[in-house]
Amino acid sequence: MKTPVVLSWSGGKDCAFALNELRKSDRYEVVALLTSISEEYRRVSHHGVREVLLDRQAEAVGVPLEKVYLPSGKNGACTDVVYEKIMGDVMAKFKGRGVETVAFGDLFLEDLRAWREANLARAGMRGVFPIWKRNTAQLARDMIAMRFKAVLSCVEGKVGEGFVGRQFDEELLRDLPPSIDPCGENGEFHTFVFDAPVFGRPVEVRVGDIVTRDGRFYADILPAEMVGSEERVVEMIPPV
Repeated sequence: MKTPVVLSWSGGKDCAFALNELRKSDRYEVVALLTSISEEYRRVSHHGVREVLLDRQAEAVGVPLEKVYLPSGKNGACTDVVYEKIMGDVMAKFKGRGVETVAFGDLFLEDLRAWREANLARAGMRGVFPIWKRNTAQLARDMIAMRFKAVLSCVEGKVGEGFVGRQFDEELLRDLPPSIDPCGENGEFHTFVFDAPVFGRPVEVRVGDIVTRDGRFYADILPAEMVGSEERVVEMIPPV
């Protein structure tokens, strides 16, 4: 019998690749995707991706999406204490359903893994890291070769505005400054996956406005059928 797993889901390439690895395993069954969303802005913090696009990803993957709404802006600050309390309650609900394992698409940040594992341990749960310590240069090429298709939704200022909104492909890897990790594991950039081997169908999107906030560049990724942003995008990007 396979172990039920909830997968931490940001909508980006690393968690999508982690899902692919888990599905190939004979040990785990992914029973839910877990994502945190700004309660006020209805977007993924850091990534700036719209909630509706996460819904469409989950439909394409065929796994239920569990959403956790985090306070931000006028709804209050999401401090570490607030975050850990909210997530502790979420983990207790999963444990009550017989799910005691959470998977992450982390690659090599030891302090982040240790923090995740400590929080899970307090909830009586454990973490699995299916792509941990993969060589990121090779992993980036593998993702592209396996037809994981993603758009850069957010980039740090040091990467450059010209990269936001671009597709994650071989040309982008060649253009990235040498100091930037090819998978953006240090937070240099974040992605939105619109097609992958784990998708039953592509999520049709287009790139809308480019905005700047807190020294980062964001591309407003839109459902393909949306005519315009229909909002002032800069006000809808959650503060980091």
